[in-house]
Amino acid sequence: MNRREFLMGTAAFAAAGCVTDDTRKPAVDAVTSATPVAMWKPRKGAKKVRVVQWGMRHEHASGKFKSLKTLPDDFELVGIVDDRSSKTATTVKNFKLYDGVPLISEERLFSDKSIDAVFVEVANDDLVGIGMKCARHGLPMHFDKPCGQTYQPFADMVEICRSRRLPLQLGYMFRVNPAIRFIQKAVKDGWLGEIVSIEADMNHNYGDSEYPYYIGTFKGGLVYNLCCHLVDFILPMMPGLPTRAHPVLLTAPGDPEGPKTNCVVVLEWPHATATIRSCSQAAGQKRWLRVSGTKGSIDLMPIERFDGKPTLLEMRLAQDVPGYKKGGHTVNCGIQKDRYAEQLKELADIVRGRIPNPDLYDHDLAVHKVTLMACGIEC
Repeated sequence: MNRREFLMGTAAFAAAGCVTDDTRKPAVDAVTSATPVAMWKPRKGAKKVRVVQWGMRHEHASGKFKSLKTLPDDFELVGIVDDRSSKTATTVKNFKLYDGVPLISEERLFSDKSIDAVFVEVANDDLVGIGMKCARHGLPMHFDKPCGQTYQPFADMVEICRSRRLPLQLGYMFRVNPAIRFIQKAVKDGWLGEIVSIEADMNHNYGDSEYPYYIGTFKGGLVYNLCCHLVDFILPMMPGLPTRAHPVLLTAPGDPEGPKTNCVVVLEWPHATATIRSCSQAAGQKRWLRVSGTKGSIDLMPIERFDGKPTLLEMRLAQDVPGYKKGGHTVNCGIQKDRYAEQLKELADIVRGRIPNPDLYDHDLAVHKVTLMACGIEC
């Protein structure tokens, strides 16, 4: 995307704003615009889930595709819906990975009743529109993030899924991170006491000269595109939704003025704060997390690693807890081999009825709402 496209895109978004009328009736009735679909039921007894990947242009599309290939006992890839004609901004340019994979049309996808699920991996600003189509046709989804630059369209999609109990798995990659799960359980079990503060970052140092203009198409910049991952795992550790958000959205040194590529946001609760950060020019930085409470704290750096070494966290306790004495501990959370595979396998088990469909609809809506708050978008 060039500078002119960037300026046109940001102007259009600013004109659109974030207007939400939470009192209006959810668009569940929009289901009638497609062939009526019965309440979703799992494919019990199915050996494999027949899946279609819709899109190649999301930043995580290639990663999901590679992980899918490692799960031949769980998935059968029917084909890919080609989204390369879309003009929506993206950073993805290389599609050689998909050479030889069958391309199928939207019409074929929706007419083939043997297809069990869809991975929605289109460019960020195309996600909700494609997801709505899949929801209306009663298809379980792995739906990548983020969830739109306004609130209501995603909320409408979620309500359709909720009304049919459709599995809707959001592509927040840290949900299957063993260290994050350990920390969330420690907080839930009261090991750290009442949470005082959480600090986390999604810093990086990648992207070509066009990357800032891409990030500039999002009003919240890197907070919207990356910090939604942090919001997803922070909210379960806090008492409800934050009362206020205090975003500071700047341009990183060396980037063209305008795109918000150096950001920090403080989320405020009555007795606690969460500080989330993301900068695109943070050379040598490792993504990290610190959770501090009245009875202990945990540090995790890096949040994830795939170099064959275990993920380690440092825990300090003011009292004995089950399995750990008062004092400091280095906790080995094991080796994580693949960023996405465990989450995708979980979806396969949901679709096959091996595990229940988790009721995460309200959580997903809360994450989206708080992400928009963090971006300075009123909803």
